[in-house]
Amino acid sequence: MRLDIFSEMQHPKERWTQPDPVHHLIRETLEQARLADEMGYGVWWQVEHHAAGEFSHSSAPEVMLTAIAMNAKRMHVGHAAALAPSRFNHPIRLAERSAFIDHLSNGRFQLGMARSTIPEWRVFNIEPDSTRAQMQQAFETIPKMWTQEKFSWDAPDFRVKDVNIVPKPYRKPHPPLWQACSSPASFEQAGRNGVGALGVTLWASREQVAEMIHIYREAIQKRCEPVGEFVNDQVAFFTFVHCARTEREAMENGAAKAAAWYTNGSFTFFEAKEHFIQSAAELEALAKDPAGGGLTGQYLRGKDPNAPQSRAQRLLGRVMSGEAVPDEQVWEVLSEQDSLIVGTQDQVRQGLKRYESLGIDALMSFHQVGALSHESVLQSIRLTGELIPEFKSPAPP
Repeated sequence: MRLDIFSEMQHPKERWTQPDPVHHLIRETLEQARLADEMGYGVWWQVEHHAAGEFSHSSAPEVMLTAIAMNAKRMHVGHAAALAPSRFNHPIRLAERSAFIDHLSNGRFQLGMARSTIPEWRVFNIEPDSTRAQMQQAFETIPKMWTQEKFSWDAPDFRVKDVNIVPKPYRKPHPPLWQACSSPASFEQAGRNGVGALGVTLWASREQVAEMIHIYREAIQKRCEPVGEFVNDQVAFFTFVHCARTEREAMENGAAKAAAWYTNGSFTFFEAKEHFIQSAAELEALAKDPAGGGLTGQYLRGKDPNAPQSRAQRLLGRVMSGEAVPDEQVWEVLSEQDSLIVGTQDQVRQGLKRYESLGIDALMSFHQVGALSHESVLQSIRLTGELIPEFKSPAPP
C-alpha cells in the first residue's frame, strides 16, 4: 500500500488571528506539500470545492497543484477530484489544463473527476439529473483529445468537429484517470470505465470498504470498457490520520475534535446534516430502549447501537445538534473507529495495516483537518512519513 496525502485546505475561523489568514493557509499548504515530497508520499491529492466557506478553500486546485508540482522532486500531484459537469469545467478546458500540469510536473500528474453535489450544482446552475452523464462524457472525450490530432464529438450539449486540442500531455499515451467514488454505483462506473477509484466514503467501516472494493474489482474484471488508452486498476481510499509522539499529545492536539468538526462541516455543506442527526437520534433511542421503537425500532434492531460505528454516529449526532460534548468523550468514541487513524506511530502503523489488509493500493492520508495547528499537521506528516518504508508501495500509475 502506498501512502498519499489528501488536502481540503480547511479554514476554521477560530484558528486564525493573522491579518490575512487565507494567505497563511496557502503558504502553510505549500509547506506541508514540500515536507510530504521530502518524506516520500506518493501523490498529493487536491479537492475542488466552491462556495464552501470554512470547510474548504480549494476552489482553484489546478493552481495549487501547479505550484506544488513545480517544487516537488518525486511526488505526483492529482485532482481528487476535478468537478466534471461542464458548467464547472468544460472537457476541453480540463484536457488543456491537465496537459499543462503534466508537462510542468514532468509526467507526474493524475486526473480524478467527480460529479459534485447539490450545493455546488445550485451555485453553478447545473441540473442534477444530468451530472452522471456529463461526467461520463468527460471520461470518454478527454483521452481522445489527448491522443487524437483531429478530435470530433457530437452530443446534444457538446459538438465539435476536427479540432486539435493542445497541448498534448507530456506522458504518453496520457495521464492516468480516476473517479471519485462514494456509492456502489460510482465504484461500479469507475470499474466499467477502467479508471482508478478514489474512495471518499465518510466514516465507512472496514466491511463497507471491502464491499466497495469488491464491486469495483468485479466491474473492472468482467464489464470493463476502458475510456482511455490503458486501464488504471488502482484503488485509493481517504481517511483521517493524525500522528503524535504520545496518545495524550494526539488528544490534546485536538485530533478527534477536528474529525468531528470535519464531519459536521461535511454533512452541513453537502446538505445531509438533518438526516444524519435523525438517524443518530434513532440509534440513541434504541440504545436506551432496545425493545421499543415501533416499526423504526424493528428496522434499527438489526444494528447494534453500541457497536463502535453506531457509538460514533450517536456522538456525532450530539455534536451536530450543538451539544457541548467533552473532548475526552469525543476522543474515547471516535478513536475506536477504523476510519480515524490517530495516536502514536505504533497506533498509526496498526491503523494503516488494517487498511492495507483490505487490498487497497493507496491510502490518501488526511492530515490538515479542522483547527489542528500547522505545527501539529507538519509533525503528523513527518511521523507518518517515517512509516512509509515499512509498506510495500505500488508506484502511482
